[in-house]
Amino acid sequence: MKIAYIYDAVYPWVKGGAEKRIYEIAKRLASRGHEVYWYGIGWWLNDNNSETIEHEGIILHSVCEPMQLYVNGRRSIREAVIFAGKLLPKLIKEDFDVIDCQEFPYFPCFTAKFHSVFKRACLVITWHEIWDKYWFHYLGKKGLFGWVVERLASKLASENIAVSEKTRKDLEKIGVKNVRVIPNGIDFKRVETVKPSEEESDVIFVGRLIKDKNVDVLIKAISLIKMEMPDIRCVIVGDGPEKGKLIKLAKELGVEDNVNFTGFLENYDDVIAYMKSSKVFVLPSTREGFGIVALEANACGLPVITTNYERNAACEFIDGDNGFLCSLSTKEIAENVLVGMKTKEAMRGKCMENAKRYEWDRIVDLAESFYSDLL
Repeated sequence: MKIAYIYDAVYPWVKGGAEKRIYEIAKRLASRGHEVYWYGIGWWLNDNNSETIEHEGIILHSVCEPMQLYVNGRRSIREAVIFAGKLLPKLIKEDFDVIDCQEFPYFPCFTAKFHSVFKRACLVITWHEIWDKYWFHYLGKKGLFGWVVERLASKLASENIAVSEKTRKDLEKIGVKNVRVIPNGIDFKRVETVKPSEEESDVIFVGRLIKDKNVDVLIKAISLIKMEMPDIRCVIVGDGPEKGKLIKLAKELGVEDNVNFTGFLENYDDVIAYMKSSKVFVLPSTREGFGIVALEANACGLPVITTNYERNAACEFIDGDNGFLCSLSTKEIAENVLVGMKTKEAMRGKCMENAKRYEWDRIVDLAESFYSDLL
C-alpha cells in the first residue's frame, strides 16, 4: 500500500503523543514493505537543505519551513492555516491508497479531504480526542469557532480511527459512525533494555507542564507526604508555560529540595531511566486523549495514580491491579502515593503485563489490517 500521514509536528524533532504514534506505526509499516510518506513541517531544514528526506524508511515531505506551534501556551491558528494552505500543492503531486490525517489542528483535514476526492484516495481521520463543549471552557465565547470547526471536520471522512474507547464514544455522541479503535502503544522491548537512572526517587511525573496536567496538585501532595516522610523525593520531567509557577510553588511550600525539575529531556531512554529508578508514577491530568506515558510507567513496573475524570482517557487501562484512580485532591493523591510505594513490588507483574498488551507491533497489525480493509 501507498500510505500518507499528515501532521505538522514530526517526530523526533517534535516529541508528543500524536507524532510519536505516527512515527512508530509508519516505520513499522515501511519495514513491512509499504510505501509510507509523512507530510509535515520541515523541522529538519536547519540541518538538511533537502525538502524530502528518508528517515527510518519513512519518506518525509516538508510542507513549509519551521514555525511556532504554540503561542502563549496554545496551538497557533496562524500556523495551522499556513500549513493547511501549503499542503495541497505538495500533496497533489502524489497518488495514495490511504491518507491518514490527524484531526488536530483541523484545517489540514479539509485539505486532505479535497485531495482524497480529487485523487480518489481513501481518507481516514485519526482522532486523539474530542473537545466538543470543552471548547467553551477553554476559550469562553471564542470557543464557538473551535467547536464549529471540530464539528465540520468530523463530517469529512467516512472512516475514522479513535485512539481510545473514550474518544470513540465521544465521536458517536456527535454523530460520527464507522469508528475503529486503534490505541496508542509503547516500545516494550526498548523499555526493557534501559537501565535505571542513578538518581532514585519515590514519585515521578512526566509530561508537558500545562494547566490541564495539574502538577501543582502533585507538588501540594508532596508537601503533605513530607510531614510523614521528610526525605520524600519527586522528579518532574518536562517543560511548559507553567514551569515557573510550579518552581515558585515548591519553594513556597518548602519542598524545593524534595522536588527535582529536570526540564525537557531530549533522549527518550533518559526519561525511561528516571521512571525505572522511581516507585510511583503520578498523572494528575484532567485531560488526556490517551496517556501513553502512563503505559510507559507500567512497562517500567510502576503503579500509576491518575485522576478519575471524564476527559482523562488514561482511566481506561488503570484497573486497581496496575494503579489507582482518585479525585483531583491533594489528600487523595498523597494517600495513594503512600499506598503505591508500599505495594509497588506486589503490583509490578500486573503493571508490566498490562503494558505488554500495547506493544507497537500489535498496534501496527491493527492499523495494517484496517487500511487493507478500506481498499
